[in-house]
Parts: sequence; C-alpha cells; structure tokens
Amino acid sequence: MAIQTWETKAQIARDILARSIKTEWLLPLEKLPGKNRLNVVSIAQESGVMTTREITITETDATGLVESMAAGEWTAEEVLIAFAKKATIGHQLLNFATEFMIDDALEDAKKLDEHFRRTGKVVGPLHGVPISVKEMVHFKNRICHTAYVAWIDQVAPEDALLIRALKNAGALFHVRTNEPQTVMHLDCNNNIYGRTLNPYNLNLTPGGSSGGEGASLGFRCAAIGIGSDIGGSIRAPAAFCGAYGFRPSMLRNPWKGVSLAGEGQESIRCTLGPLCNSLRDVDLFQNAVLTYEPWEEETSLVPIPWRIMPVPEDFVVGIMWDDGVAQLHPPMRRAMEHAAKKLKANGIKMTQALLFPDGGSCIREALEASGEPIMPLSEFALHYAKHMDVRENWELNAERDRFRDKYQDLMKERGVDFILCPTYVGAAAEHGTAHYWLYTSIWNLLDQPGVVFPSGLKVDPILDPVDEDFHPLNEIDKVEQDKYAPEKFVDAPLAYQLVGKHFRDEELVAAVKVIEAAIKE
Repeated sequence: MAIQTWETKAQIARDILARSIKTEWLLPLEKLPGKNRLNVVSIAQESGVMTTREITITETDATGLVESMAAGEWTAEEVLIAFAKKATIGHQLLNFATEFMIDDALEDAKKLDEHFRRTGKVVGPLHGVPISVKEMVHFKNRICHTAYVAWIDQVAPEDALLIRALKNAGALFHVRTNEPQTVMHLDCNNNIYGRTLNPYNLNLTPGGSSGGEGASLGFRCAAIGIGSDIGGSIRAPAAFCGAYGFRPSMLRNPWKGVSLAGEGQESIRCTLGPLCNSLRDVDLFQNAVLTYEPWEEETSLVPIPWRIMPVPEDFVVGIMWDDGVAQLHPPMRRAMEHAAKKLKANGIKMTQALLFPDGGSCIREALEASGEPIMPLSEFALHYAKHMDVRENWELNAERDRFRDKYQDLMKERGVDFILCPTYVGAAAEHGTAHYWLYTSIWNLLDQPGVVFPSGLKVDPILDPVDEDFHPLNEIDKVEQDKYAPEKFVDAPLAYQLVGKHFRDEELVAAVKVIEAAIKE
C-alpha cells in the first residue's frame, strides 16, 4: 500500500478547488495583464468579459444591492452571477479562493427570486447578498482544514452558527477563501494553495490571516466577506486591500463551527467579523447576525442585540502617532497627518506573548502530523510562544485583566472616547515580510473593538520619499523602517484604524461615520 505524503494529501484540496472553477468565466490569455502590470483592480472592467450592468452590480455595496433587489431592479440570480464571474477572474489573477460554491448559491438565489415574485418582499436584510467566507468557517459536508494538510480529511457536520444566521437573513455564499499556514501571519501563503496576491500591487501581500478575504473585497469578488481576528487578521487585510474591516469585542459574534488549532484557550479569544465595501454594511451585517439571537445556542455569547446608534455630536479622539516601538513609514505618517489636519478643521476634539499560552504546541502538532514544512512566518510567530503551566497562564491572565483596567482608566483620565491609529507601520507589506503586529494585536489583548476604513490615499513615491533624518528607537524600529522603499509600494492603499471601548461597538461604528466624513471632506 502506497504511503500518502503530505503533497498527495494536499492535492485532494487542490483538486476540489480546480473542479469548482467555472472555466467559461476565466479571462482568455490575451486578456490577462502583462508581467509588468502590478495594479490589476480594473482588469475585469477593461477586459470586456463582464457587461456594464454586471460591473455596476459588483461596484455596489451590500446595502445598495438589497435596496435594488427590493425595488425589483435586479434579481438575486443576476447579482450572484455578476459576483461569481468577478470572483472567478479575481482568483485567476490573485489566487484567493479555496473552493467555489456557485451551483449551490445559484440554486438558493433562484429560490429568493421566486419568493420575491410571489410576495413582492425580500426574505431578510441580506436578501441575495453574495458573501465570501474564510475557509476555516464550516459549511455542512465540506472539508474544513484551516490550511493544515493534516486536517484535509475533516468534514464539517453542519454549517457554522454564523453562516446559519446569515442564511436566515437571505445571504448567498459563493466562494471560500485562502488563509496562511497556522492562520497567524499578516500574510497569506500555505502549502496547499500557495500565495494570495494583493489586487492593488501584485508584489504585496493582501494581509492575513484573512488574506483571501482582503483580496476578495479589494477586487470586489463579494459584497461582504467573513474573516477572523485574534491579532489583526480582519483589520490588516482590510487595510492592505482598501476595504472596511470590523473586529468586534469578543463574545459579540458567534464562533461555533470554526476550526482552529488550540480551540479552548481563552487568554485572547479569536472572533469572527465582516470585511465590507462601505461602513453602512458593517451595521447591516451585525444587525443581521445578532437579530438571529445566536446566544440562544452559543451560551458564552453576551445577549446584546445590535443597536443602530445616532451619530455622536461631541467626542474626543486620541491620536496615536506611533506605538513607541516601531515608527511609521513615510506614507502612513502622511496619512495620519492628513487625518489630524482634517479633524481639527472640522472641530473634532483631539488629544495628543498571550497569543500562545501553550507555547504554540497545538499548532506545531497540527503541522507535524502531516510532515508539511513550516513556513518562515509560522516560525516567526511561534518564536514568541512560551509553554506555560496552568498557574503561569492564570497569572498572565490576571496581568492581562489588570492591563485592561489600567488602559480603560487611562482613557477616562484623559477624556478620550476613541483612538485613531495606524493598522500597520505602513501600507501592505511585501510578501513574506509582515512581521510587526502590535498596531492591531494590542487591541486584541485589551479586547477593544476596532474599525479599519480607507483613507482615500495611496503610496506615492514623489510624496513619500525615504526619511533621510530617521532615527530608530530600537532594533525592531530599524528593521521595520529599512523595509521601506517608495517604488516598491506604488498604488498601495493607506487606511486608518479607529478603536473604541470594550463592548461599545455600536458607538465606535457611529463615530467612524463622523470621522470618515471629516477626513474625506
């Protein structure tokens, strides 16, 4: 009997992906971009393969899609087909998908259209909205391996609770998306599918660990994406790919039905959340999920429905120019200065190791089970892991809670309601070089919700030359700053992160509406 190597096992998942691609929607060779073209965001429009109506559909946010379908202007089937075509082209260019589910989604779309023809009403707030989903989230009777070759024989017995909530609201699911090995990189590469690319610059990462979702939303392959976040894995891909990303407070959104090595550790919990193409879609998504009352099944969740908050009139924003460890690259510093100037002009008040308590052993065991090689960024993440006994873990959990209380007291003492900060030291990193997590992971440690939103700015070599007067604060700062060369990051989008207080998620989203409007005025 032949011994199954990790490569032959990985091929099972690759074959599933290959069979799921509708080849008639792929771009012909003559329509593919040349080797020197790095920004491919507009390729689908330029190719002529999609109709003007289909392009218009994919450029519409989820809220607008539901409004158009409720008015009878578009059908769920044609909306689904438009996004499925865009996703097929997107995968051809970016390698972001792990499996297409188009036939099932089309069948569901037809049922939605029949319901609308019969009643004149949509079935729910997400009627016909095409959603892409990070592969680690369960779909009934489909493999869920979380980028571990050893897990390729694991089949989900039922849909994840979040998926069931969204289906109840009328959502459609047409594609599952790539993630990095260990799902602990701010990058997106694994031994099964390989590397996912950034649509704004193919030489750059789409971020991670929800990197497939970043690419999906950046190329408009879906109206909403579902990612997970334990250290920045929703917010970094959103920032790197010009999308909106929301990391809610822990225990707001359902988690049941997600595969993750180390399930059961509670020092810093992972949470699911949306990547979107507009801020209003964050409200749309969260309202749909929590109207389902998932706490009736997943009892660890807090039973708080989503509340649409009025736009706040008076609040104070604390500006975090850097974290005192790694200073910003020139383009990100320009973006922060731009934001501060705009906020001031609009009268907005301003003022100036727990991720792996088991030492990373559960992750190493999952990798070693198949013999697949450990990638450099996996080694980098696990380098910071320390194996602890139960008492040590308890002590650090207590220290974590004291830190959270101290930070809350500090915000109250300074009168700060929200913190505006970068998501990363700069724009999207080059492939395999995204090492610095602290601009996002600090908020996971504190369990403070965060929204990433586009600045409307991008890296410009003329505006963003290397800072010849830069003085590093430490060796980490020097290493991170040395990665910057303006010509490498051309067209990469720049983004902001607004952070709120624990369980004040709705107030945070409402504040972003004010701040985004002021910055983009």
